[in-house]
Amino acid sequence: MCLQFNITFLQLSLIDLDIYALLTKFETSKIILMENSGKESKYFRAKARVAEIKKFYNSLFSSLFTIALVAGINYYVNEWRYPWFLWVVLGLGISLVFKGFKVFGYNSLFGKNWEQRKIKEFLEQEEQNERWK
Repeated sequence: MCLQFNITFLQLSLIDLDIYALLTKFETSKIILMENSGKESKYFRAKARVAEIKKFYNSLFSSLFTIALVAGINYYVNEWRYPWFLWVVLGLGISLVFKGFKVFGYNSLFGKNWEQRKIKEFLEQEEQNERWK
């Protein structure tokens, strides 16, 4: 009876060691995955940011081409007697200003800081509501 107990205890100890080793490997791989996913996340955010900036510059050059084309048509039609192409310049200029604010982060009204402040504010309100229940 005593010998069987010792063997069973030894088997359980070996099983515990195997489970511990398995969990340790799992935790280590989980930490490595988390570090890699953090790096990949940063990479994908940077890649998306570069794509937004590229899209802005493409829009800028497209707008400049359109303005030059419309200005040429305006000169051909009435030789600058009525510079109606300036309305196109105004519209495209306003559009580019807002796109630039969005891309380069100058949106102080509803930018990232505003989102983070609101999230923090809502979390604090929720915490206070739960505290007084």
